[in-house]
Amino acid sequence: MDAPTTDIALIAHSIQLSLAPVFLLSGIGVLLGVLTNRLARIVDRARPLEERLQHADTATATQLHSQLRTFARRARLMNASITLGVISALLIASVVALLFSSAFVHFNLAAAVSGLFIAAMFSLVLALGSFLAEIRIATATLRIGHSHH
Repeated sequence: MDAPTTDIALIAHSIQLSLAPVFLLSGIGVLLGVLTNRLARIVDRARPLEERLQHADTATATQLHSQLRTFARRARLMNASITLGVISALLIASVVALLFSSAFVHFNLAAAVSGLFIAAMFSLVLALGSFLAEIRIATATLRIGHSHH
């Protein structure tokens, strides 16, 4: 009767080990929501400028092209941030799967779990760095109190 109790204890321990990465996964999910909303706002702000560009004179077209380049750069940074965030989430999900499967597989998975976790954190750091770069561009181009016309 000792073996089933040990198996259940091992599974319970695996679930406990998996909880911290699951909370991290939840936080990354919230971050991805923020990033995708931000990307959607960038696209929504660029579309009217593209329409205005079709009927713009040369001086206005030059200004619109400049603004559109900025929006394109911001969108690329948001896309990179989203991609890196998703990669981080996938790596964390892999960590959870390995931690849980370690209750059933009798291999030393410590190196794999450590490597995946480090890669996930590195990807998350890069995602946040890309997000910060986009925020800096948005802030630098912000014109509060100035007329856009």
